[in-house]
Amino acid sequence: MTVNNITYFEDLAVGQEASVTNTVTDADITAFADISGDRNPVHLDAAYAATTLFKERIAHGMLSAAYISAVFGMKLPGPGAIYISQTLAFKAPVKIGDTVVTTVKLVELIPEKKRARFETVCAVNGKAVLTGEAQLMVPSRPA
Repeated sequence: MTVNNITYFEDLAVGQEASVTNTVTDADITAFADISGDRNPVHLDAAYAATTLFKERIAHGMLSAAYISAVFGMKLPGPGAIYISQTLAFKAPVKIGDTVVTTVKLVELIPEKKRARFETVCAVNGKAVLTGEAQLMVPSRPA
């Protein structure tokens, strides 16, 4: 049972999934550069980006990774869950105007540690642009 938007470890089941959808804007990329300090011109300078293999500006890979964090913090498991680890493999660039569908899927429960292992995928037009695996600590139901 979910109480106050908290899903307890005991309520999780392998196979559960949750997703969020975000369309990347110029403002998102600029804000991420400001917050992170990553001002690589491939993200911010169209003239420079045109000289790269991408031929246009691309979003920071970690912006897509942040969408994974949003799913965990707000949907599954939700508030109270704590990130322990995350692997990331960047498969393709995300460009301005791309709609990123971020999905997490519960693949393993580790009861003795109250941890859950998830597959994580960010996709654009059905194609994975980022894949990985995460482990989270999930609160146990109060006694």
